[in-house]
Amino acid sequence: MTSLQDKAIGALMAAAVGDAIGGATEGRSTEEILERYDGYVEGITDYFMKDWRTAKPSSPYFKGDGHVTDDTLMTNLLVRVYADQRRHLTAFDMADHLVPLMMDHKTWIPELEKETVPLLRVFLAEKWLVTRLYYGHVDPREAGVGNIVNCGAAMYMAPVGIANAGDPAGAYAEAIELGGAHQSSYGREAGAVFAAAVAEAMAPDATVDSVLGAAVDLANDGTKSAIEAVVEAAVAGQDWRESIPLLRDAVRPFDSVGETYRQPAQDSRRPSRLRSIEELPVALGFLKVTGGDVRGAILGATNYGRDSDSIATMGGAIAGALGGEAAVPAEWVEAVSTGSRLDLRAGGLAMAAVAEEIFAADDKAFQARVGRMGSLTTEPTPAAAR
Repeated sequence: MTSLQDKAIGALMAAAVGDAIGGATEGRSTEEILERYDGYVEGITDYFMKDWRTAKPSSPYFKGDGHVTDDTLMTNLLVRVYADQRRHLTAFDMADHLVPLMMDHKTWIPELEKETVPLLRVFLAEKWLVTRLYYGHVDPREAGVGNIVNCGAAMYMAPVGIANAGDPAGAYAEAIELGGAHQSSYGREAGAVFAAAVAEAMAPDATVDSVLGAAVDLANDGTKSAIEAVVEAAVAGQDWRESIPLLRDAVRPFDSVGETYRQPAQDSRRPSRLRSIEELPVALGFLKVTGGDVRGAILGATNYGRDSDSIATMGGAIAGALGGEAAVPAEWVEAVSTGSRLDLRAGGLAMAAVAEEIFAADDKAFQARVGRMGSLTTEPTPAAAR
C-alpha cells in the first residue's frame, strides 16, 4: 500500500469513526455528558437519549452504537462524485452530480435503521442544496447564499483535501468553489480551511504544526481569528479533558450559536466577517492538545459536546491523514464498520486513485503552460539576424 493510500484511508476512516462516536453526545454540554455516562465517554457508546424513537419526532435518529451520521453520508457522496468524474470538481458538479445522489441513491442509513435516500436523513442546511439547485435552478456558484451559516459545507470536505494532497492552497480554492453551492460567509470559509488542513496533513513531511500553520495562513476574517485564538489557548500535551473548557472559552467570542446549543441565539448562524463556526477551530485545538493522536482528538471532541460529531469528524480526518490507517483504533473501526454497515477503507482507496489521476492531469497542464510561458518570455530573433 502506498503512503497516499494509507493517508487517504486514515483520513476518511478516522472521520467516520469520529462521526459515529461523537454523534452519541451531539447537542449536549460536557456536564450533561458526564452525568449521563457517569464519566467521560471513552469510545463507542449508546445514544444520550434512550427514548430516541420518540424524544424528537422531527428527527428520530438512532445515534451511538457505531452509527455514522449525515457527516459521513455526505462525505461518501462526495467521494462517489470524485470517483465518477475523476477530476477537480466545481460548484456545477454539486448540482449535476451530488444533488441527484442525495435524491435518488439508496444507501443504508444507520440512524434510521433502513435503506433509503440520503435526503431523508440530512439536516435542513443540506436539504437546502436540493431546494436551491434542483427545484430553484439557482446558479450553483451562489446557491449557498441565504442558507443558515453552519458547519454543513465543512463537515464533508475531507475528500477535497485528499484530491489536492500536499497542496493546501489548491484544496482551499476547490472547496471554496464547491462550498458556494451550499454555504456562504464563514460556513463556506471553514469548509475551505478544513480541506486545506487535510491536504497539508496528507503531505509526507506534515506535522501538527504545519497543519495549523497552513490553516492560519489560508483562513480569513473571523475564521482566522478564531483559529488563532483556539490554537493559542490549546496546550500541547495537556490532557484533552482539561482542555475542554479552555477551548470553549477561546472560541466563545466567535461562536454565534450561544451557550445552549440546542436553543440557538436569535442572531445565530447569520453571515458575518467577524464570526466563525465553532467546529473547525475546536477540532484544530484538540489536534494541538493531543499531538495529532486520533483517539485523543476524537474523545476530546466527543466529550466537548455541542456539535460533537462534526468536531470529531474534522479532528479525526486531519489526525487520520497525519497518522494513516494504523493510527485509527482497530476496535473502533470494527465497531463502526459493523454498526453502520460500511467498508471504511473503500473511500480512502477510491480517493487515493482519483488524487493520482488529478495530479497527473495537473502536471500535464502545468508542463503545457511552461511551454507557452517560455514562448511568451523568449525574445524573438530579429529578422535581420535570420
